[in-house]
Amino acid sequence: MKVTLAITYHDPAGHLSGQIERVLPVLTAVFAGLAVQASSRANEQSLALFTRTGALVQREPAAQLSERPKLGRARREAISLALQLEMPSVLYCDGDRVLHWAERYPEELGQVVGQLGRYDLTVLGRTARAYNSHPRVQRDTESLVNDVFRMISGYDWDIMVGARGLSRRAVEAILHGCPDEEISTDVSWPLYLQAVGGFSLGYIAAEGLEFETAAGCEEEIAAAGGYQAWLQQRDANWERWARRLEIARVHVEAMIPFSKGRRPTSL
Repeated sequence: MKVTLAITYHDPAGHLSGQIERVLPVLTAVFAGLAVQASSRANEQSLALFTRTGALVQREPAAQLSERPKLGRARREAISLALQLEMPSVLYCDGDRVLHWAERYPEELGQVVGQLGRYDLTVLGRTARAYNSHPRVQRDTESLVNDVFRMISGYDWDIMVGARGLSRRAVEAILHGCPDEEISTDVSWPLYLQAVGGFSLGYIAAEGLEFETAAGCEEEIAAAGGYQAWLQQRDANWERWARRLEIARVHVEAMIPFSKGRRPTSL
């Protein structure tokens, strides 16, 4: 089945350019098309690499620079752009995650993409090993969101990975009726489709959705004395805990209307 990859991309300094060049052959082999929703400050060299493969590339308007970044808005723009390629299914994934997945687990990526036609929405989560590769500040706060999502939806899924398989009709439904522009699209998209009814939902856990931030941090890891010591340093950053707790709060708040048996008109 033909699937379009839709991603968001930022990386102003171009740290991911080399990785993009390495994995583009994998992405173009696995996907029938690429749609890239870039921030207004996204690295030009990286975007040129995508463009040379025939990818659709769209930039965030510069007028939005003064606004607080809204990941949910960028995700909506990415899946909307993907519809222009007229494929029956879309895989949305945050850009840095899918680059890591394609480089480290290309066969698994292809296998997962081959299964996306089974459901209107396929939540992609992490295996136990991939989940535990993340620092505690991320695991502990995300587990709270997973627990609330399970109580509201009935699904015991790892929900905060930023990767979703979507049928074309699911994309159209989300764009029409789920206006969430925050990072909470992780929870609002599946809960919206569940509330509307008539859409099938499924789940796949993947090894390739491990902690992608460690890639490219080899010098930091070595200086810290190894991977576990490096994770502990990240966990000892209290500002990072505050940010992650705020992200969890935004997700839980977005789920409240669905817990009351109604669909929110705004999120």
